[in-house]
This record gives sequence, C-alpha cells and structure tokens, in this order.
Amino acid sequence: MSLEGKAAVVTGGARGLGRAIALRLAKDGVAVAVWDLNGAGAQETAQMIIDQGGKAIGLAADSSLATEIAAAANESRAALGPISILVNNAALSPFAKFEDLDEETWDRLMAINLKGPFLCVKEIVPDMLAQGWGRIINIASSSAQAGTPNQAHYAATKGGVLGFTKALAMEFATRGITVNAVPPGFVNTEGLQESPVDVEAYAPMTPMRRAGRPENIAAAVAFLASEDADYITGHTLSVNGGRYLN
Repeated sequence: MSLEGKAAVVTGGARGLGRAIALRLAKDGVAVAVWDLNGAGAQETAQMIIDQGGKAIGLAADSSLATEIAAAANESRAALGPISILVNNAALSPFAKFEDLDEETWDRLMAINLKGPFLCVKEIVPDMLAQGWGRIINIASSSAQAGTPNQAHYAATKGGVLGFTKALAMEFATRGITVNAVPPGFVNTEGLQESPVDVEAYAPMTPMRRAGRPENIAAAVAFLASEDADYITGHTLSVNGGRYLN
C-alpha cells in the first residue's frame, strides 16, 4: 500500500498511538510531519523515521490554537510539500468522577480533543482540495461507543469526533477526500500504563483476553490512508479486540 510522494501530518505523535501511526505511514512511503505539545518527543519520532530512511519533521504545536497550527502547517509544507493526509490523534484522556468534574477540565478537553481536529482540518483541507486527493483519519475512542466510567468528558469529546467525521465525509465525498474514524479500545500505550486502569487485571475481561498494540491502530490508519480504501468514507473502523461490536 505504497503512498510514495504523499505528505502527512500526525498530531500527538510524540509517543504511543501517534508515534506508531507516524512510523507506519513512513514505512508506506509517506513523508511525515509529527506535531505534538511535546516538541522534543515529536522530534524524536521524526528522527526515528529519518534513521530508517524516511523523510520527517518534528514540531511543537498545540492543536487547540489556530496560530500554532498555521505555523506548524507552513513549516511542514516548506519541508515536505502540500499535505494530503491528516491524522487527528492528539488528545487528553483524564479520569474524573462526574461529581468531581469541573468546567475548566471539560473546556480543556473540548479544546484539544474536538476543537483541535476542527482547526487542523480547516488549515489543511485546502491542500487536499487543491490536489483533488486527501485522507482525513480521526482517532476516536471506544469510550464514545460503549461508555467508560469516570470519563464522561472524554467520551463526549470523542462522540463529537465521530459525528464530525461523518459530516465531513458527506461534505467532501465528491471532491476526492475521504474522512474516516478509528476508535481504539484498550490499547497498551504509555498513557494507559499511566492511567488508573489495572492493565493486567482488565485484559482478561476483554473478548480477546489481551490488550491491543499501537501497531494495530497504525495498521488501520495506514489502510484508510491508502488507495485501497478510496471507496470508504464516513466509516468507523473499530480496532478494539471486540470490546464494542458494531
């Protein structure tokens, strides 16, 4: 599924899912701009791609701020060319009981998890329209499909991402741009390890009796970015080991 000559932006690419996605796209021939609040981590991911013979740039950017998105996009274009693949992966996923959830935390998640994808698409979709080809892949969550205790704020943002995906897919369906969502479920990343979830205790309760790997999500993203997926849009490709069955 070679994508030689294409350039991608992967937000939240300093580690975890974002890093795995960036590495997989690079393996498929994509030049990758890695964006993250953690600029050093983004540069580290980019260097991993370069060390493997690929082309990449790592940039510090807050995806909830239009000015930072515009600056990162311009630097990415200068280094890699017009952007034709956007993976909206950057997100926060804190845990909090609803009774303890405050407005500031709610607003911060909305800004990063939902406003961020909106701002990134607004900035990058003109590149895709000019090329007559584009792939937008939004990383959602099985929490939006099945619910998660103590994550009402997170599930709400990711539910918004699913609706946003479907609306964009309808709007751009005749213009060469596909828009799809990948909701991971229980994937063993640094973020999961740092969360209150007991990974070893929870894994046997899932249908496949194990946690997923970041590479599982990356493979789904790579497929949706490929020419093989050119008749798939508005789709939710759940990669969750059966946690939520469509």
